[in-house]
Amino acid sequence: MIREIESRDREKFIAMVKEFFCSEAVLHDIPSSHIEQTFEEVIADSPYAKAYIIEDNNETAGYGLLSLTYSNEAGGIVVWIEELYIMKKFRGMGLGNQFIDFINREYAKQAKRIRLEIVDSNKSAERLYRRKGYAPLDYVQMVHEIE
Repeated sequence: MIREIESRDREKFIAMVKEFFCSEAVLHDIPSSHIEQTFEEVIADSPYAKAYIIEDNNETAGYGLLSLTYSNEAGGIVVWIEELYIMKKFRGMGLGNQFIDFINREYAKQAKRIRLEIVDSNKSAERLYRRKGYAPLDYVQMVHEIE
């Protein structure tokens, strides 16, 4: 089951995000304050961020974090899959696949594009996304951090 995050999910969400940011799926860790701020943002029903809890047999199995933006290039709303994390004991059960299908259904009417990024070393995620119809973009991402 996939459901929107609720206040009662705070501790589990924060723990899973910390695990995600210590995994091969990302390039570096982030401060705990960012995780707490993100939780508060999604609980406050932000129009820019959504979070979902992924469950298997009523047990928390992972989470997905989305960002919503407008894109001139895409001609409308773009859903960014910021983070998709499945806890180790639940991997290989098709939960990531189910989450991607869920996002495709949930945002089919309002979004023009679903976008994500992966690190080169995360080959299992790349295989999943390619199976689901995702293709690489030939952009080099750049960032300017604002303190």
